[in-house]
Amino acid sequence: MKKMLVLLSLALATPASAATLTVWSHFTDAAEVSWLRAQADAYTKSTGNKVTIVSLPLDQIPDKLIQAAPKGQGPDMVVTLPQDRLGQLSSAGVVEPMDRYVVSKTDLDRTAVQAMTYKGKLFGLPMFAESVALIYNKKLVPRAPTTWNEFLGAAQKNTGNGRFGFLVDLTNAYANYGFFSAYGSYIFKNNGGTLNVSDVGIANAGAARALALMNDLRFKYGLIPEGVSADAAKSAFVDGRLAMVVTGPWDMGDIRKAGIDYGITTIPTPPGATGRWSPFVGVQGVVINAYSRNKAAAAQFARALATSPAQLAFNQAGGRIPVSLAARTRLKADPVVTGFSRAISAGTPMPNVPEMGAVWGPWGSAVAQSVQKASPNYATILAAALKEIKGNIK
Repeated sequence: MKKMLVLLSLALATPASAATLTVWSHFTDAAEVSWLRAQADAYTKSTGNKVTIVSLPLDQIPDKLIQAAPKGQGPDMVVTLPQDRLGQLSSAGVVEPMDRYVVSKTDLDRTAVQAMTYKGKLFGLPMFAESVALIYNKKLVPRAPTTWNEFLGAAQKNTGNGRFGFLVDLTNAYANYGFFSAYGSYIFKNNGGTLNVSDVGIANAGAARALALMNDLRFKYGLIPEGVSADAAKSAFVDGRLAMVVTGPWDMGDIRKAGIDYGITTIPTPPGATGRWSPFVGVQGVVINAYSRNKAAAAQFARALATSPAQLAFNQAGGRIPVSLAARTRLKADPVVTGFSRAISAGTPMPNVPEMGAVWGPWGSAVAQSVQKASPNYATILAAALKEIKGNIK
């Protein structure tokens, strides 16, 4: 009788319907891979559900998910996917809306939540984010400029004799989107969280003002020579020859190794702008396969990965910028987290609709053309880009 009771108690302790989750992940950094494995082990210990992690290149995951999911061959969840593929995946019906699985979003950066929301539905729990920001060398610029005049003055003061005050790749539309947003330009009009792809704002008066400002940085103020690439700007900064640069978290490892005493801030509001400098924000989050037979278990694991302790550990593993506000508070002594978090919170999510693919080429060409010579006809350049974009969307 005693033996039967022991066997019964053991049976009750083991979940009767324990699931085995298949997780696709693109992580290649050894520390981040170990972090995910540790999170999976902790989840298994607390729930009894097993986790199998399959490594795949990030650029292959969306298409493989679209092909495999309807056949019942895909993963239960993906850790992680960028928001710019959400529209495509949602339209294909392979990602599960997560609103009913998420009780509260108060600990998550609003910009990050917005990035993972498509047509009013949350399709992924945000895990980390990135944007560009203004990185300054404290030896040359002792404190962060808070006005445009302070920024311009610091840039001009440090330009000359082999040094540069401010550099950015002026031909890079992504890196310079903050100027467009400041002047009221936009890619697609945001109507209460839903992007209207029929309302394209890259050719309005604000866009022309943004291009004029960028043109002035080269031709009026003589700050940015022709041909400056992102790599050239970073090289000058790590060499100590550049006072201020626009870049993202991906360059901070080299800047730290160079021993530069740096600060991270946002670019002050440009002259005459109606809004603040608001850079593009890229977010990656956990998504659930709409065809999964283990959605509740997958959602439970997804919520565990998005908690502040998990995001704190993830940052310590690979340096990613967390979207958990509590994790950021715990990391407030880290200048990279604090600086880029400020830029991310002030930023604009990159559009997550498939139509964004029709924008990059024409818009990027218009930006590059607008900084090739002094004071070109911005309206004409932008109108041509807008026509091409609308034709591509159709």
